[in-house]
Amino acid sequence: MRTRQRICKAKKSYPDHATAAAVAARFDHAVRPYRCDRCHAWHLTSRLKGKRIPRPDRNVPPDRSVPNTTD
Repeated sequence: MRTRQRICKAKKSYPDHATAAAVAARFDHAVRPYRCDRCHAWHLTSRLKGKRIPRPDRNVPPDRSVPNTTD
């Protein structure tokens, strides 16, 4: 348990999701905020492993606003 707490304390923490998301938006690569289950603060990660990415809704038709110019 000590090692995990030490790792958590070494990470940059943010008080809320909005602050963490604002900082994440400044990165030039994909970074997302997550709530830490150890310290209950917000940290940033670039990992997606184990996180579900929502599938597109099948009931929404694809965007047809761009005209088809292949004809």
